[in-house]
Amino acid sequence: MAQHAGLRDLAAAGRAEADAYRGNHDRPLGGYLVVLLVYTSLVATAALAALLTGRKMPRDLRVSDIALMAMGTHKLARTISKDAVTSPLRAPFTRYADTAGPAEVMEEVRKPSGLRHSLGELLSCPFCLDMWVVTGFTVGHVFAPRVTRLVAAALAALAGADFLQLAYAKAQQIAEG
Repeated sequence: MAQHAGLRDLAAAGRAEADAYRGNHDRPLGGYLVVLLVYTSLVATAALAALLTGRKMPRDLRVSDIALMAMGTHKLARTISKDAVTSPLRAPFTRYADTAGPAEVMEEVRKPSGLRHSLGELLSCPFCLDMWVVTGFTVGHVFAPRVTRLVAAALAALAGADFLQLAYAKAQQIAEG
């Protein structure tokens, strides 16, 4: 009984802190906590799997690996969070608002607080997704470095192609006056 009372007191203290943090704003701290716990659990599981299978951290990450990871992270996070073709992944958590850049959409996070709202923010924000994607590439360097480099290189090439498409379109506009 005393243990249940202690948990109730802890939960009440947590709610009070969340209310004090939020003030008059709608911030889904419970949803953020779930997302944070999932992320932490995935990282801990990957670390444990590496330990149990005898995997070692890469001795050195070359500058080229870091550049590929940065470009690949950018492209994959942007594809998941902004591309029109990936909108079905975000639809349960966001609402279409308008078109954005080339082949991109703007979406609004659905308002009900909680996990749905938090996932909507994560899935529609390329900056928010960057941490998850780069973590995947980092884990990939431990378990499958060659495949990880190949995937990162393909995504980096795609990001480069995107920039070339934009530069070409701008050059066309300039040439046409």
